[in-house]
Amino acid sequence: MEMTMEHTTTEVMNDDQRTKIIRREVQLASKEIRAKYPFLQHQNAIGFFIFSFSIAMIVLSAVLYLQGTIGVIAVVLSVAFWTSLLHELEHDLIHYMYFKKNKFMHNLMMLGVWVFRPMTINPWFRRDLHFHHHRTSGTKTDIEERGVTNGETWGFRRFITTADILLGGVLRGNIIRKDIIEAVKNGELPKEQALVFKKVKMYGMMPFTLALYFVWYFFLAHYALHFISDIFNLGYQSPAIIEAQFKWINPLVAILILPNLFRMFSLHFITSNMHYYGDVELGNVMQQTQVLNKWYFLPFQLFCFNFGSTHAIHHFVVNETFYVRQMTASKAHKVMQEQGVRFNDVASFLRANRFMKAS
Repeated sequence: MEMTMEHTTTEVMNDDQRTKIIRREVQLASKEIRAKYPFLQHQNAIGFFIFSFSIAMIVLSAVLYLQGTIGVIAVVLSVAFWTSLLHELEHDLIHYMYFKKNKFMHNLMMLGVWVFRPMTINPWFRRDLHFHHHRTSGTKTDIEERGVTNGETWGFRRFITTADILLGGVLRGNIIRKDIIEAVKNGELPKEQALVFKKVKMYGMMPFTLALYFVWYFFLAHYALHFISDIFNLGYQSPAIIEAQFKWINPLVAILILPNLFRMFSLHFITSNMHYYGDVELGNVMQQTQVLNKWYFLPFQLFCFNFGSTHAIHHFVVNETFYVRQMTASKAHKVMQEQGVRFNDVASFLRANRFMKAS
């Protein structure tokens, strides 16, 4: 009789109740891990150490490359890995997890994680996008996730814009703009929020992002012209003044641009596919994300710090640091699985990230 009653209670439990159970168990796991390792209480110091050490390793990788000690592949992989930690720090900083009461240190870290990941949106602008993402995850106005291809059918366009946020903005900007206008008209989005989106679009990529994408496109065009010329024996030669620029462009691409594009592809591939889109009930955390932790996601996870395995935990408990989520993941996954959070729903890749499975 006792087993029957427990089964019945589970059956009638709604998503809000399941969310509360997951949230409670994850918070308990975090509390236990902090009690076990008292040094975790020094959150500001830990955050600044990761920040400083990651930047030091990026600089070291760049120096070794410029000295000829390591090659292009080594510097790309190294910088991509260390900047993935800076991305996690940026995410925590957006949620005010480090130096909340020390504006100078907080903003110094915000600037640092942007300068060393300069092909991303200004993090102060991104903060508003991210908070809105938590409020509206999976809906048409979730600009943060839609900006990295969430909800699109997989094909060539999604593939080439998974890392390239500037090209993605050009190709899908008009569709998103129409959805925002419609949402405002329908009362689904405050006009003030739409104006914030407009400011992000106008200023969020200035100055670093736009400048580096210009260098990247110039780099691609230059070598594409030479490649085509060689194939068809056209004898094309760049003017000397252009050739001279590649003394600094080639190292910049190897040290900063390629690693960040590679890292962003890994991150955006994972995040755009672990978030559901389009048929998600507003505010229902159970429908917002899945966990991607199969072995074949490892090549991507290495360069987004296991994001696919742990980010869904963040949707249930927002105010926990990324490294503690790694430490509590096994317990969190257990309760999430028990309560019905999906794991490795790779079929959703073919459903354009829709939550509902095809009947």
